[in-house]
Amino acid sequence: MTFFDPQTWSGRLYSSGWTSGAGGTHDVVEPATGETIGSFGVATADDVARATDVAAKAQRDWAALPYTDRARVMRNAGRIIEDQAPVLAHWLVREAGSGQGKAAFEASLVAGEYHTGAATAEAPYGQLLRTAQPRLSMARRVPAGVVGVISPFNFPQILASRSVAPALATGNAVILKPDPRTAVSGGLFLAAVLEEAGLPEGLFHVLPGGIEVGTALVEEPRVRIISFTGSTAAGRKVGEAAGRHLKRAHLELGGNNALIVLDDVDLPAAVSAGAWGSFLHQGQICMTTGRHLVHERIYDEYVERLAATAEKIPVGNPATSDAPLGPVIDVHQRDRIHDLVTRSKEAGARVAAGGTYEDLFYRPTVLAESGYDHPAFADEVFGPVAPVAKFSSVEEAIALATQSEYGLSLGILTKDVMKAWDIAGQIPSGIVHINDQTVDDEPTAPFGGVGFSGTGTRFGGVEANVEAFTETQWVTMQGSITPYPF
Repeated sequence: MTFFDPQTWSGRLYSSGWTSGAGGTHDVVEPATGETIGSFGVATADDVARATDVAAKAQRDWAALPYTDRARVMRNAGRIIEDQAPVLAHWLVREAGSGQGKAAFEASLVAGEYHTGAATAEAPYGQLLRTAQPRLSMARRVPAGVVGVISPFNFPQILASRSVAPALATGNAVILKPDPRTAVSGGLFLAAVLEEAGLPEGLFHVLPGGIEVGTALVEEPRVRIISFTGSTAAGRKVGEAAGRHLKRAHLELGGNNALIVLDDVDLPAAVSAGAWGSFLHQGQICMTTGRHLVHERIYDEYVERLAATAEKIPVGNPATSDAPLGPVIDVHQRDRIHDLVTRSKEAGARVAAGGTYEDLFYRPTVLAESGYDHPAFADEVFGPVAPVAKFSSVEEAIALATQSEYGLSLGILTKDVMKAWDIAGQIPSGIVHINDQTVDDEPTAPFGGVGFSGTGTRFGGVEANVEAFTETQWVTMQGSITPYPF
């Protein structure tokens, strides 16, 4: 752990003038045990203005550097994250309650964001335009200036880095407000990486804090782009505030994602995919499979197999066991999950597995006979809950899938891939996986949802990243001044 110590880094952020310390300190609490495993300095709303002062000045010099310098820093960051993946995974396990497999997956995925960032820095950044005048006409992408990033607790490092990396790569400065529950794995670790990678001072600021810090970041006039990942309710407020201040807001919000299972599938494989989609990281993923829509011919066996799988999945402290499922993030989230399960049971759903908890460890839960009037089927649960409903025809499956106002990810399981292709075209969704469950992400793939899931594809791949974090500037050039009549 010699590379990074959160206590030291919190102090270094203070001494750099990034935070005033007026917000006091916040404990890092391990959700699996309730133990305090560290602390960090908390930012205040005043720190946003101070950080923006520093960032705006540093950004001008950063944008003026050759692209090769920005690409080199991004590559360095990617290599450091690869080398320090065990350190990041350690904090993801202890602070975020991640299972060992999930933590290793996230740590490996983060490095790719910075390698893709290097490619973004090196990519073409404009186009020549046709013009009726005797001149050269072009459109080029220029940095927006200062970018604000607000990231959540569930995949704290990847959901920060997928905005931080392309924003820096395209010549911007970044102010990151991580969720206070995961400020180490979602923020302070990254500050250490980027300093080690050679990022010039003043370009990256970590401001862990509450709602008042996020509000100040959205309202700060010199922050021209907000990249927000979180709940739909919070995203609405961010979007409204950003609109009042005439700035772009990239909103990646919640999901209530459907997995459509047709009656020609390999049933054990389908159940395995469904279990992974619903229970990975305790269901605390925006892409979690929130609704299993299963053909009536195989419905009973699917429920039986899914329940048996759920009952066998170990749940425990991921720091001291190989249990793939750990705790949910806090008591508030656990109680919300249990309330949705309880009210769904009262509305007629059958608890085929789970539905119980001990401390913050919620058992994988299967709700059979689910319907849209059941809260756990209609709402995003953000917990290890798999509601299962049946359908009798493809048309009914499409109708069930499109009942939700979310539109993030969709999975379709069938041997007839062209039928799945046709179904996918009839269901609004930013992401579709045919013969896979709903949870997946790659640095090179565009990511985003529609409807209540956000404002469309904003991240992933060079083109989407450049589009997200730059402005378009029209430039003309001619050899002499045009004569005018006056």
